[in-house]
Amino acid sequence: MRYALGALALAIASIPANAAPAGPDPKPTIILLHGAFAESSSWNGVTARLAGDGYAVIAAANPLRGVQSDAASLSSLIRSIQGRVVLVGHSYGGPVISEAANNKANVMALVYVAGFLPLPGESSASLSKQFPGSTLGDALKPVALADGDEDLFIDPAKFRAQFAADVPAAQTALMAATQRPVLLSALAEPSRTASWQSLPTYVIYGSADRNIPAAAMEFMAYRANARHIVRVNGASHAVMVSHPAEVAALIEEAAASY
Repeated sequence: MRYALGALALAIASIPANAAPAGPDPKPTIILLHGAFAESSSWNGVTARLAGDGYAVIAAANPLRGVQSDAASLSSLIRSIQGRVVLVGHSYGGPVISEAANNKANVMALVYVAGFLPLPGESSASLSKQFPGSTLGDALKPVALADGDEDLFIDPAKFRAQFAADVPAAQTALMAATQRPVLLSALAEPSRTASWQSLPTYVIYGSADRNIPAAAMEFMAYRANARHIVRVNGASHAVMVSHPAEVAALIEEAAASY
């Protein structure tokens, strides 16, 4: 009996103090990155659903100053997170998550929400011109900057029709007032990395998108051999605002698959 108690004490002493019972891996952290003419609150409907299902969510601020510099900012955030991460990018946020995911072992999947999926050398501007249908150029209101670049806004009077035609007018008025501008040079900056070539990739977009034509989204999604492609009939470019349930469901599919 004395031997048995001694063996038990030795076994307990050998367990690390921080050891936890074996169990399933914790859910990954979801990082949501907005694109041009939006800001972090555009993810509110998606965030509420993900958080309600037990996911840690960060709706990150995208500086919208340039693909490489914005990716560097996102990379710092990724490195601060312990455990797995799913990156979600809207519109111009697509090239940014593609760059930021490079050489990040904890990034497990990429989700593009009406987001560009460029190859190296391609830009948001070049991809949007490959297919007809975008009316963004006529809706823009540029602001000249001292360095010769331009900050691009969508004219508030044209915002709803251009960006979020399937969102209530009162809500789009707020979105227009709080939109974040993107540098003209950021849209033209070529990508250097296509992380979607090596990571599980998911795509959702709207058939009535007037920023990125649906044909362009379909081309990029199939070129990337995305695991699941969701086309939301009648949805605008602000598909995460008008259809948060569908967007959240695809993100959770990506998060639960690996």
